[in-house]
Amino acid sequence: MSHAEDKGSRRDFLYVATASTGAVAVGAAVWPLVDQMNPSADVLALSSIEVDISGVELGTQLTVKWRGKPVFVRRRTAEEIAAARETTMDELPDPTSQNNNNFAADASDANRALDEAGEWLVMIGVCTHLGCIPLGDGAGEFGGWFCPCHGSHYDTAGRIRKGPAPLNLLVPTAEFLSDTVVKLG
Repeated sequence: MSHAEDKGSRRDFLYVATASTGAVAVGAAVWPLVDQMNPSADVLALSSIEVDISGVELGTQLTVKWRGKPVFVRRRTAEEIAAARETTMDELPDPTSQNNNNFAADASDANRALDEAGEWLVMIGVCTHLGCIPLGDGAGEFGGWFCPCHGSHYDTAGRIRKGPAPLNLLVPTAEFLSDTVVKLG
């Protein structure tokens, strides 16, 4: 092996070693910046909650706080279910379900209720116009919720029927864990 070949291989080794050391140093410096963007433990703890619905009577609702927003858990009466199911899609300003469990579905009552019978309705209680909290318990012209700030009326399925709100109330990801417990998130 000649003297020129020996210097070339040492030079190549030094280039590779320097580049490798630099890459490790950059990775060590960048990792804390990337890692700090992950959600904190308290945020992860609130990403899903379990709600006890055993005390919710027919025709009443429970309001819980989830991810900093009110969530309405309503146990609807047969009359409320019938009123929601009689509404046709052409009467609705927003024909989409706004349901994170089945987002591509239409806004029929069956696609917004949590159970097949339609007794349970879970919605984020924030008006889709400017973020106000609508009044419940049969408020408004359609027997559902009413946002007094700007006059948005929602029906018994939480669908916008009248007023400036552009979308139906959002149905969060939810599921029954048992007959008395609903998991949000």
